[in-house]
Amino acid sequence: MNLLFIGDLVGISGRHLLRDVLPDLRHDNQIDFCIANAENAAAGMGLTDKLAIEINNYGVDLITLGNHSWARADFLNQIDQLPFVIRPANGPEAWPGKGFRIIQHPITPILVINLLGRIFMSVVDDPFKTADTIINRFRSHYKKGLVIVDFHAEATSEKNAMGWYLDGRATLVAGTHTHVQTADERLLNQKTAYITDVGMTGPVNGVIGMDRTTSLRRLVDHLPSRYQLADGPTALCGVIVEADPETGRARSIRRIRIEE
Repeated sequence: MNLLFIGDLVGISGRHLLRDVLPDLRHDNQIDFCIANAENAAAGMGLTDKLAIEINNYGVDLITLGNHSWARADFLNQIDQLPFVIRPANGPEAWPGKGFRIIQHPITPILVINLLGRIFMSVVDDPFKTADTIINRFRSHYKKGLVIVDFHAEATSEKNAMGWYLDGRATLVAGTHTHVQTADERLLNQKTAYITDVGMTGPVNGVIGMDRTTSLRRLVDHLPSRYQLADGPTALCGVIVEADPETGRARSIRRIRIEE
């Protein structure tokens, strides 16, 4: 079974590149299930219901979010009408939406979990215990099936720790949030596919997708500046994982980057 996980969608250029390349990407790699993180798909910050439907129509089967889940206030009232969107499972109980989904795929059940890290991030519940609870509940009902985790976190150490913590229990642990694709994709000892950060699908000539001038004003001059999307060429980043539906273990993981 072939899985495609696409890194953080940023703005209109990221969405349009996804629209243009995803059909061939799915066909050429015989993709059975596609996930994309889209917490920054709306002008570089947040998501809307219309854009979520648009991304789903492009061929993304499930959308994950992150620390900018509620950057668009209206989305608080929209997410419950979007069964193909999940938000971090270890957020406060007051958050609408669901933190995981079980997909009854024709080949095998698929559990997808979205988690937030805690290092250098807003305070949330323990992502390790949250993962335990959800995976144990899934395994109590499904002896076979894949487990995919989007760990939206800042610190590479915390992402590495999650990979090893779920080694042998998850099919894929994919890091998101930092927008920079890492070159450490690998199979861990118990055949869990792992990458510290899947990367970004958006403008490549900015600062993690944002305009260079406004970013430098903040970082060099320490002056306020409204973030704007960068212009110029775009790249799509992701990973393709081949998984064994009988064991739930990964057989391979391959990093991809497609430039406009």
